[in-house]
Amino acid sequence: MTPKCIYRNKPVFPGSKVYVPAVFPREIHDVVVEPPPLPLGDQEMDQLHSFLVLDKYVTFSQALLNGLIAKNDVEHVFELTLQERKIIECTTSCYVLGRSGTGKTTTMLFKMLGIQRAWQLNSEDFDIPRPKQIFVTKSRMLAKKVEEYFVKLLQSLSLAGCTLEELARLQSRHVDRRLIDDDDVPDTQSGIPQRYSELEERHFPLFLTFDQLARMIAVDISDADHPEAKRIAKLFMHSRDPEALDTFVSYEVFVNSYWPHFPQRLTKGRDPWLVFGEIMGIIKGSEKSLEFDGGTLDKNTYCNLPPRSNPTFSGQREVVYAIYEAYSKLKRQRQHHDVADRTHAILKTLLGGTSLKGPQVDFLYVDEAQDNLLIDALLLRLLCNNPEGLFWAGDTAQTISAGSSFRFNDLKAFIYRVEVGHTAHILRERAVSPPESFQLAINYRSHGGIVNCAHSVIELISHFWPNSIDHLQPEHGIIDGSKPVFFMGWGKDTTHYQQFFVGAPGSHIEFGAQQCILVRNERAKEKLQQQVGEIGLIMTLYESKGLEFNDVLLYNFFEDSNVDLSRWRVVLAAIDGVVGGHNRSQLHVPTFERDESRYAAICSELKLLYVGLTRARKRLWIVDKSDKAEPMKLFWSSRSQIQNCAPGTDISHFVVSSTAEEWAESGRSLFQHKRYTQAIHCFGRANMPREVRIAKAYHFREVARSIGIALPTEQQRAFAKAAEAFITCASETPGREKLQYYRTAAECYIGAANDCKAADAYLNAEEYELAAKRYRKAGIFNKTVDVLKFHSEKISRDCSEELLIVCRLYYCSKDDETPPSSLFRSVEEELEFLDTYGLDVALVVLYESHGKYVEAGELHSAEDRPLDAIRVFLMDKTNQHAVRRAADILLECLWKLCSFGVARQELRNGIPKTLISLSHQLPLDPLSLRARDEIKMFQTAAVEELDRATLEALAESFTKRDEKPAALWCLNHVFSRLPQLFSATLEDFAHFLRKFYTYSHLLYIITSHSDPVGGCGVRRLFGITQLPDDQYEVQPGSFISATPRAVSTDDDEKINPSAYTHGQITAALKERVRLHLRYQVNAETRLCNNAKVFSQCLLHAINGSCNYLGCKQQHVSLSSLDSTQYNARVGIHLQQMRILQLVYSAFPEMREWNSIKGEIADWIAHLYEAFFPPFRAQGSLGNLNWASIQEARDEPLYSANFLTDILRLIKLSSAFGESDALQNANCVLRYRPGMLFRPPGRYIVADMINSVQSFTEFSISAGVFGLRHIIRNNLEVNLSVLCDCIEELLSAYVITLRFGNNPGVDSLHDVVLPRSWLIRSSKLDARKDAGYGLTMQKAGFVPLELWAILTFGAENLWLMHTNVTPFHRSIFIARIMLCLASYNCPPYWVGLKAKVSNIIASLRSNDTTRLVPSVYRKYTEAAYEHYLRVIVTYDEKHAIPNLVHLVCKGTRLRTSNFATAWRIERFSYNRLEEIPARLASPLIAARSSLRVEAPAFEPRPGISSQPKPDHVDPSPSIEPAKAHEPTGDVEDPLSDNDQDVPSVAATDKEKSAARLIQRIYRQHRQKQKRRLERSSLEAERSAIFVACLKHAQTSGFAQGFYRLPYLGPLPHLLLALKKGVNIATFVKATTKIPGLLLKEGHERLEELGRQRSEISSTLKQGHDLLKKLSPDSQFHKNRDIGALKDAVLRVKEVLHRIPGSARGAPEELDIAYKAIVSEKQARQKEKPSLNVEDLNPYEY
Repeated sequence: MTPKCIYRNKPVFPGSKVYVPAVFPREIHDVVVEPPPLPLGDQEMDQLHSFLVLDKYVTFSQALLNGLIAKNDVEHVFELTLQERKIIECTTSCYVLGRSGTGKTTTMLFKMLGIQRAWQLNSEDFDIPRPKQIFVTKSRMLAKKVEEYFVKLLQSLSLAGCTLEELARLQSRHVDRRLIDDDDVPDTQSGIPQRYSELEERHFPLFLTFDQLARMIAVDISDADHPEAKRIAKLFMHSRDPEALDTFVSYEVFVNSYWPHFPQRLTKGRDPWLVFGEIMGIIKGSEKSLEFDGGTLDKNTYCNLPPRSNPTFSGQREVVYAIYEAYSKLKRQRQHHDVADRTHAILKTLLGGTSLKGPQVDFLYVDEAQDNLLIDALLLRLLCNNPEGLFWAGDTAQTISAGSSFRFNDLKAFIYRVEVGHTAHILRERAVSPPESFQLAINYRSHGGIVNCAHSVIELISHFWPNSIDHLQPEHGIIDGSKPVFFMGWGKDTTHYQQFFVGAPGSHIEFGAQQCILVRNERAKEKLQQQVGEIGLIMTLYESKGLEFNDVLLYNFFEDSNVDLSRWRVVLAAIDGVVGGHNRSQLHVPTFERDESRYAAICSELKLLYVGLTRARKRLWIVDKSDKAEPMKLFWSSRSQIQNCAPGTDISHFVVSSTAEEWAESGRSLFQHKRYTQAIHCFGRANMPREVRIAKAYHFREVARSIGIALPTEQQRAFAKAAEAFITCASETPGREKLQYYRTAAECYIGAANDCKAADAYLNAEEYELAAKRYRKAGIFNKTVDVLKFHSEKISRDCSEELLIVCRLYYCSKDDETPPSSLFRSVEEELEFLDTYGLDVALVVLYESHGKYVEAGELHSAEDRPLDAIRVFLMDKTNQHAVRRAADILLECLWKLCSFGVARQELRNGIPKTLISLSHQLPLDPLSLRARDEIKMFQTAAVEELDRATLEALAESFTKRDEKPAALWCLNHVFSRLPQLFSATLEDFAHFLRKFYTYSHLLYIITSHSDPVGGCGVRRLFGITQLPDDQYEVQPGSFISATPRAVSTDDDEKINPSAYTHGQITAALKERVRLHLRYQVNAETRLCNNAKVFSQCLLHAINGSCNYLGCKQQHVSLSSLDSTQYNARVGIHLQQMRILQLVYSAFPEMREWNSIKGEIADWIAHLYEAFFPPFRAQGSLGNLNWASIQEARDEPLYSANFLTDILRLIKLSSAFGESDALQNANCVLRYRPGMLFRPPGRYIVADMINSVQSFTEFSISAGVFGLRHIIRNNLEVNLSVLCDCIEELLSAYVITLRFGNNPGVDSLHDVVLPRSWLIRSSKLDARKDAGYGLTMQKAGFVPLELWAILTFGAENLWLMHTNVTPFHRSIFIARIMLCLASYNCPPYWVGLKAKVSNIIASLRSNDTTRLVPSVYRKYTEAAYEHYLRVIVTYDEKHAIPNLVHLVCKGTRLRTSNFATAWRIERFSYNRLEEIPARLASPLIAARSSLRVEAPAFEPRPGISSQPKPDHVDPSPSIEPAKAHEPTGDVEDPLSDNDQDVPSVAATDKEKSAARLIQRIYRQHRQKQKRRLERSSLEAERSAIFVACLKHAQTSGFAQGFYRLPYLGPLPHLLLALKKGVNIATFVKATTKIPGLLLKEGHERLEELGRQRSEISSTLKQGHDLLKKLSPDSQFHKNRDIGALKDAVLRVKEVLHRIPGSARGAPEELDIAYKAIVSEKQARQKEKPSLNVEDLNPYEY
């Protein structure tokens, strides 16, 4: 390390180890300034300064001489200093730094001139391309002046070669003295193209602002394919548009529209100018901002910036960042953008891969670089292909442009990193020389007195904040001059302070045209004007940027500073020696190093002070009454750089008067710098009223712009005021200058939201295209058409066509307005236009005028005007197609408006009423049967009195044709109000239930269907409309619209919140129909509960009368109780239970409700009583005819009367042949009440099941013990049910006794039994427990015990519908068939017969006053051998024959002969198993035998199936004499265990077969489930595939490669295209221009027209592609795979243009694209590595 590298400063604090690197002093070029030979006064020094500095030295040359001869207004090249020559002759890139007035722009301009002149001189001899030079600056005025100066210099040089004749022909150049804001001049008038890519060689050298350059690049970026680039470019590419100016955030907008909206705690005490500069220059515009995606520093990065290089807000960065966040949030809300957004947007696009269109620049000159952001330098650098052609000039000490905050050292480092960093690939790679840096230290603007004072401020900044400013050589003036005068010392005496400005009493002071008073801000400016009036030019420091004055008075700079005195005193630390008689130690100088952040604001204050000081050329006065000025006064005084003046002095001694010409010239200069208030003052002093009004007009516009959008009304009034002022100026201005004023007035009218006046102003400005656009925006289409008609040659073709289309759209969409002239050249053109843009109303009128009623009707229909469509179609009744279309539309509307659930009265009101009226005008002959019936259906429902019979007939007709939706519609109106059926007959009620079941079953089909919405009939029935992308909408007021849609969390079901998804509409429909089904069935159930037909009055049936006045049971005579009546009653019960089953299936959870359990139990009880009536005259199972009724099934449920319900279910299960299901039912396995257990722990429910099934050997014993437990324990049970069970037991008992007495086929010969005892084959099983004699006796004692209970009454027995009265007990006493049991017992069971006879005889009463009831009186009076005759006597009045006399064919046994009148049917049989099959109905017989586990009938061992001899010995196991005698309790044969079915061991082959069957069955079920659950998308794809496959099979599609894409990806492609076409059709239908025009106004006509045109074109292409690619098209017969690829690309293009996205379409297209178009990348085999270890590197 060299000693030079270790050179450093001493530590700041003694003993510290922190060292600050030293900086070697820069090389200073001595500027020799010769002092004047004689002492001169101030006036003489001013004259000398003007002579030596402000005037230029021009070399006498031929060009100068010729210029004088031509008297042309040109500029000549003047002499330059040696340093300036070095800059101009530099061959590399360079950075030129110099303070204000040092000649930076001059060197830049002369270098451009040299290069251009050199090319001119050599281009004729050599083919040298024109050098592309661009001069870029921030100010448009500066760019214009530099260009004018460059042209004059170039012209002056060109005069050297002119002859005298040529010079004589040259005219004096006209100097443009127009008062026009240069920024108002359109770019089109500047001769510069709108696009950067359109620049040609002739446009160079180019002088423009950075804003212009950015706009040109933005226009090119907007044409890029990158969508993000287009969006970004649109932010600012049209910023010349008056309406777009409001979206740009300048400093004026920031301070007026943003700053007041920030929290006061953030803005208090802070300068918005400095804050805006910090946000733009550091947070958003610094180099580091490029490292962040959002283009802004994050909070952590910003707050950790070094305080010395960024001292402005070093201690307040969190507050500043909070202001930035508030600004960004508000800017996003307002959709604004600023300069940093613009540059970041362009850089993001260019650096992201979008190439820059247009020429690369050879030489780039950037003047006043400090006014741009640092990131702007990167954009400028990307334009230049010559790394040695860059020229950067500026001065960071005079950075006063809001938003700029960088140093030239930062710029140099940034550009260096650009050259070698990550963007080097964009630039040309070649060896380049490093850039040179130059400094200009001679100030040509001000003399030495002012320059030295200003430079001392720079020295203070460099002393305290060395990294915040560029270090330059000391600045010098050419000659010395008067020192600045410092006025202060007034203190609190404001009288003398004001007298300083107004002078002596009675005098009036007026400053001259070249004198200016500078104040800190607008508030100080207004305050001073109020105090002193209009004494001269008063400007803020910001307004003085770029201006120069001979004399400047800097007023109250320190007084208005936000920095307090304690911080200003830090400048005293820079004082050396004694000042004011005080040493430095006595001045209380603060220590800067201890708290640098506290004094950071002084850095910005000193920069502002420097700007104010350098505005003066000759004299500078500093006036301040604040103590805060004392430190700077002491500092300057210590260096003898100011002249202190006492308070007694007034300003009148320094005032210089000016002439009118000088005031006018000053006014024009200020006007060009946009200082309009000062220009007004100057023009007023110059007595130029027209110029005053012009300046005022521009001032009014600036005021309007400054108001901002926060106060729109106030801003509009301000713009209107400015516009009127410009109109006045234009009327007073001759020539073409007035055109610009009209144009500016138009822009102001736009800001005032007055498009009509804006259009008038544009018309006066001869801006016809803008006038036409503005008329169109104002909605004045007649004037728009006039402008297009009379000025078409001055309007671009694209604009003219667009406006003409809009005018056509407007007038063709309005019925009440007529265009001022013809808009179409021919009818064909009009038809094409109206059809393209969907202007159906106008097109209909055109069609009707030409008699095309079908086309007009179709358009009416498409426009959703069905009534008009029907009327137009009916205008041509001779056309059958028109009649059918009218009927279709009429029915479609009726279905939509009067769908399911809509009340009938709706058919008699509004549109439905009109439709019904039109339906009567329809000729019915051309219509289909379905259409005729549907029309009749609606007509029938529309009448006042509902014709139920007609609707029922129509429903039946629809059902036969499988048109279920229409049938359901009819039945819903039939059953909207249920009929009164309280006393209805069985036939009427059966008819009602049959129709109601059809109705409820149709409803249930919808609830149980997996996809009810998939059918168009169901959608039409419920007013559902299918939309594209599998979306649905519901007609308002329809059946479903009253139901909230189902909640869905699926993302693809949130596409359109106003529509239903497929899942939502399916769930809503099924839920609504379920509720409706339940509601209707509940109403019907209540009707059934109140109807008499479901229960018969026993008293009336037996006695023929009923004593209950309010009896709710049906009164049926005994003679009417036939089998038809029995089966009808069973039928209505089953039908009702089938109806209930539909509800329970739709609501499975209902089965768990207690109320529903009760309802189910109640109906089971009803059903039981229908199958097993209480009285045998009402019928029995023997009379059941299943052919006349329909079955119904249900599962048993628990109830409060559990025992009765379980006994009923056991009996019912035997009737339905489903008794096996009870073995595993919950009521048997789980719900087992303790009272139903008998010793020893046996569950009697199992006993009763075993007894009824009769399939085991111990079934009779089980029944005996179960019934005996019920009777002896007085368990609560229904009397009728208990008697049924006893009767069942007795039947088995008697039959078993017969088998035991005479085994064989004739064992039942000559018995007389009820038909119901013989209809179950299980009873004929001979394997019963007949060998247990005592058990058999017990079977006889069970009815005897019940008989005894009935005789004396019991509270535990009950009946349905009524209480158990004595008469009821009599009926059931008679019902117990002990007499039959006695009659059919074998002869040797004398003891049992005698017991029965004694019990029956005991019922006789010895009391003459108490008669034996007639129901069983004859039984008590008869002997047991006459019981049969008594039974027959009681059955004489019964309509249903009950007894059957069995006769075995071929038997030798005796056969009884009964009288014919006994009504006992003889039944002859050959085999026992044929008895139940022939006695019962076929279904009953089949059910009773279809039990898998039941063994086949076979006699017990020793029993022959052949007839036996007459005498048969009794069974050896039973003694005949003692068999009937009871000996005590018999041991329960079932107490240990049941005889279970033995398990069967399966073989391995059987197990394998079972697993195979199980797997195949599961696959089948899964396939069915997937088919039911697949989406509509899958269904559509499957349908297309089926069509392709069918066509391939039927047309002989040859095997080949084309067959693969035809059957594979083609269905996906067609589905994607179909979905896209559906979306396009929907969009076209919903973008009707007339309706939107009426709703939204004319503002969106362009957009709507463009959308309509695009969608029409896209839809046409989509239909063409669908037709071309359809499975049966000719296209596929060619088998051209290349053409198929092209078709896929066209489909992709069409789908890309369709707005929105249909669900599934992109995925389907992607599948087709990858399979057909995408190239298959062959997998490359990895090559083995080459072994080079054995190679000799030196062998060749």
